[in-house]
Amino acid sequence: MTRDEAWNLANHWIEAWNSHDLDRIMSHYEDAVELTSPAAAQLFGTSDGKVVGKTNLRAYFQRGLEAYPELCFRLEDVLWGVNSVILYFINQKETHTGEFMDLSTTGKVARVVANYSA
Repeated sequence: MTRDEAWNLANHWIEAWNSHDLDRIMSHYEDAVELTSPAAAQLFGTSDGKVVGKTNLRAYFQRGLEAYPELCFRLEDVLWGVNSVILYFINQKETHTGEFMDLSTTGKVARVVANYSA
């Protein structure tokens, strides 16, 4: 992955979320995606915070979009690796988020680990 590819992915991902278009958002993810997030742990009352599979991820994201109709992300930085990126962004509540994303050979997100500031 190059710097330009990482920033391109990040910008498209942010634009999809800010559009609140669930189909656009979901287009970034593999069918067998796995997400781990403290927000998912809280929402589902689980200790591991895992959401597995695109269908479950879609339902999770749908609940989030409904709960936060004013949701808006501002991209701050992008770090890239061989087949991964970290998106660092701030939401409408000024919460800072870092999302580590493993990418598949097709360039879609296969695994996400979300981390938040207080």
